[in-house]
Amino acid sequence: MNQFSKYLYVGFLLLGLYQSIVIKDYVQSGASLGIALAFDPFDQNVTWKERPVWQKITLLIHLAVCASLIGFGIGLNDK
Repeated sequence: MNQFSKYLYVGFLLLGLYQSIVIKDYVQSGASLGIALAFDPFDQNVTWKERPVWQKITLLIHLAVCASLIGFGIGLNDK
C-alpha cells in the first residue's frame, strides 16, 4: 500500500503544479496539493513524534504552500 500511496502523492503533486503553472487556477492547485498530503510519501507507520525533523519540515512547508496558494487564489479573485 505504501508504494501505491507514493504514486498517488506524486500524481496529485504534479496535478497541482500543472494547475498552478499552466492553467493558473491557484485555488484548485492548492486543493490538489492538499489532497496529495493525504497520501503521505513517507513511512505511514511512524508517528509524528518519531519522524525525523526533515520529514516534519517537508510536510509543514507543503501544507504552507497549499494554504498560500488557496489564499492567493481567493485574494486574486477578490474584486
